[in-house]
Amino acid sequence: MKKHLLRIVCTAAVLALSGGQVLAQAYPTKPIKIIVPFGPGGFTDVVARILGVKLGESLGQSVVIENKPGAGSLIGSDQVAKSAPDGHTLLIVSSTHVISPWIYKSLPYDPIKSFTPISKLVDSPYVLLTNPKVPAKNVQEFIALAKANPDKIHFGSSGNGSAQHLIGGLFASMTHTQLKHVPYRSSNLATSDVLAGIVESSFAGVPNALAQVPAGRLNALAVTSAKRIPQLPNVPTMQEAGVPGYDATVWLALLAPAGTPAHIVSKLNVEIAKIMGSSETNKAMFDAGVEVSLSTPDALNQLMVSELSKWGRVVKEAGIKLE
Repeated sequence: MKKHLLRIVCTAAVLALSGGQVLAQAYPTKPIKIIVPFGPGGFTDVVARILGVKLGESLGQSVVIENKPGAGSLIGSDQVAKSAPDGHTLLIVSSTHVISPWIYKSLPYDPIKSFTPISKLVDSPYVLLTNPKVPAKNVQEFIALAKANPDKIHFGSSGNGSAQHLIGGLFASMTHTQLKHVPYRSSNLATSDVLAGIVESSFAGVPNALAQVPAGRLNALAVTSAKRIPQLPNVPTMQEAGVPGYDATVWLALLAPAGTPAHIVSKLNVEIAKIMGSSETNKAMFDAGVEVSLSTPDALNQLMVSELSKWGRVVKEAGIKLE
């Protein structure tokens, strides 16, 4: 009898172990949802949709992109922070993720501890766009116009505490101008109002610029990176345009809720590396105005910690506050 019971116990243990291995290997077991904490049309949304299609093909499950804009990315990020850590709800974040703690008095989550890093995805500069009716055809003329009209020249962004907000605030601080910030629910809506002449300018993502600048509907005065970008080779950098030391790029990354199992994180990191390394995806990202820039989960964690400190200094030095 004892031997019989021992066999049953051993068999059950083996089945439990093999069952656990099957479950570990089976991920994903249902559709994956990627939350974009910004409105549709911005470069975060564009990258998410390119990645979502390819990731769905690679994993054999549908990947749904869901926009959850609001409060400078807090609403969508909070939803993911409180989701089950099973790899089926993911979050695409931008530099805004580590800016928000310095803008808002309190967050419903910790930007580092509430999430599991998976991979950095891309880097991208922004572009200073103006309505063609604005009587400033270059950055120096724009600065002169702003100084002559303090708080009367507006710049739209994707929301309070967004990377666009900070990049515009950094520009105002470094040029000693008083620009009026106008927050929107998405960068696409901000760009639409620049097109309509409701606001004079916006520090917009490259996809917004590529959709409007070549046709002459908006003017591109400068890119915010230290180097010119191949998509807009004739547009100078801020430093070339007369703002020495200005260099601000934005990164995007993929996160999961804290506690997501290591095998899921590893599988996603490997699949993303394959997808983003393909020539087809690289071209799609280039056409979207971003540069593929990958990382390990540990390296992404280090980046977020470092960027949290960096943007805290920028917020303090530029005196950026919520309107």
